[in-house]
Amino acid sequence: MKLYLASANPHKAAEFRALADPLGSARPPGAAGARIQIGSAADVGGMPAVVEDAGTFAGNAWKKARALRGRLPAGGWSLADDSGLCVEALGGAPGVESAHFAGPHAGAAANLAKLVDAMRDVPDGRRAAEFVCVLALSGPGNVERLFEGRCAGRLIREPRGRGGFGYDPLFVPEGFEMTLAEMSPEQKNRVGHRGRAWVACAAWLAARV
Repeated sequence: MKLYLASANPHKAAEFRALADPLGSARPPGAAGARIQIGSAADVGGMPAVVEDAGTFAGNAWKKARALRGRLPAGGWSLADDSGLCVEALGGAPGVESAHFAGPHAGAAANLAKLVDAMRDVPDGRRAAEFVCVLALSGPGNVERLFEGRCAGRLIREPRGRGGFGYDPLFVPEGFEMTLAEMSPEQKNRVGHRGRAWVACAAWLAARV
């Protein structure tokens, strides 16, 4: 079974390929493993332009999955990820706007810097945050499924670590002292929101392969 990732983000493509690896740490017992291959939108002519204006992670994920689905060869499945960081002290922001927190053309560094500044005066007891990932899977016969993963934790005051991407250097998952950016890719896949969503997705796919 081949899934085509509905994203132009190379970091996400690398993460999903690691998750689908048969030796990966975020693969549940009995999951499809090597029988699930992750292709990219570039393999089928590129990711169509999608305006992510649904207002929810699920809504945005569906828009991306369905947009790519129309370009796939017979039997192909599209897999879309919409994810973000929800900060309690900011009323759930940046949330679905996580990729554009510092503006429509801002990059990851600018988004991270804005979050650091926005949280500057927030006391330690009010720095709870949660990463959320929703996966939308669209396949032959109009079969569609949603899978969700969450990772609760807290925000530190200054970024730490060189791994991961996005807000990872500022986020410490519950039960840990390391940020996601300080973890190995395997450890992040075990505890992270994307890895948890993938475990649910892979278990469902395993029953179909």
